Amino acid sequence: MLVTLLLTPWIAPFDPARQDLTQRLAGPSAQHWLGTDQLGRDILSRLMYGGRFSVSIAAVTLLLSAVVGTVIGAFSARRGGIVDEVVMRATDLLIAIPDVVVALFLIAAFGTGYGMLIAALTIVGWTPFARLMRGLALEINSREYIEAAEALGCSRTFIVFRHVIPNALRPVLALGFLRFGHKLITVGGLSYLGLGVQPPGSDWGAMLLDAQPYMQRLPLLVLAPGAAIFLTALSVTLIGHGMEVHRKRRTDAT
Repeated sequence: MLVTLLLTPWIAPFDPARQDLTQRLAGPSAQHWLGTDQLGRDILSRLMYGGRFSVSIAAVTLLLSAVVGTVIGAFSARRGGIVDEVVMRATDLLIAIPDVVVALFLIAAFGTGYGMLIAALTIVGWTPFARLMRGLALEINSREYIEAAEALGCSRTFIVFRHVIPNALRPVLALGFLRFGHKLITVGGLSYLGLGVQPPGSDWGAMLLDAQPYMQRLPLLVLAPGAAIFLTALSVTLIGHGMEVHRKRRTDAT
């Protein structure tokens, strides 16, 4: 899937914006493997280019969420006291509110666009990483090499970035894979509501929105992007699950 999306500009059979009204809503054929949409655009080409938007936005927001949450969680555990308490209560509050609700509010208040979409999903997405990192950091902070670094006069920032975060990256990476599917579905959901990628751009969620009036005439219009979201989310989630199982086995063995 990743290789296909990376090579899309070279292997896509048609320009995704190319319209041919004489071929509108055509079924699968040798020329159009998945058929065409209501404007005669090739569904396979749109699926490939739309995947680049969906996967890239999900990946970027996931990376930013992981970085922000990891840093906040590590410093919160390191600082302790009232700061740690406030950060954790804020984390609990954001976790209690569905991501889509917060993202909808932010996008409705500040507008649409790639930048706003990424910012909104990052703001609602850092909390699971902060909670995980805080728990890991509390355990790491009790180790002897942390006490040795403190005895040598190392700063809190140095200890966090040199010792705490590097020793907690494996679980954070596993969580990232597990959360990718959630991000991808959220991106698709916002686009389906018209708050994600704006025309002339398109992603899998926008394809679902465009296909809704024609789904009974040509079900592939809905099935293709829906299956793409499901299979991509499932495959990445399974990778994350495998990493988490492997990590727990190694932890139990030691």
